[in-house]
Amino acid sequence: MSRAERMAQDALLVMDVQRGIVDRLGDHAPRYLARVRGAIEAAHASEVPVIYVVIGFRPGQPEASARNKFLRGLGGGVGFTDGEPGAGIHPDIAPRPTDLVVRRARVSAFAGSDLDLLLRSREIDGLVLSGISTSGVVLSTTRHASDLDYRITVLADGCLDADAEVHRVLTEKVFPRQADVVTIDEWVRAIGR
Repeated sequence: MSRAERMAQDALLVMDVQRGIVDRLGDHAPRYLARVRGAIEAAHASEVPVIYVVIGFRPGQPEASARNKFLRGLGGGVGFTDGEPGAGIHPDIAPRPTDLVVRRARVSAFAGSDLDLLLRSREIDGLVLSGISTSGVVLSTTRHASDLDYRITVLADGCLDADAEVHRVLTEKVFPRQADVVTIDEWVRAIGR
């Protein structure tokens, strides 16, 4: 391992695992949350910072432009406004007091948030991505992080999408161009060394 690799610092990003999104998963939710909880616990045990990224709006959602088709798809009153039950991080993977929570109002974890500032101030240069959905926040964040020169790892089974085929194509064909794609178990073994 080179000196640069020893100095490298990663952070685990847990994105959009909020009640209003998890509730849409139905029977898939318990298994998915258990997998992500395993990644979070491993990160904590290995002193890898955990950063939760959530979508959130002010009352009335003034940040959600009518021209933004994705945000329009969320619809008004979906539960992503401060104080609404759907905006909260699912209690099965609730953050610790030492974990950071970043709020944004766009698809990428970087757009409209202070994520880049937080990462750079902590000298974090590698991101480990998990979240819902693969074709939404994970895809947008992967592209944005690549443009910002972060090292990227995508936890294939730490991501979930409503369309299993889209998830497969992204994790097997698209993400490997910009990221290492591994399972949670593979990542946990790697950080436990």
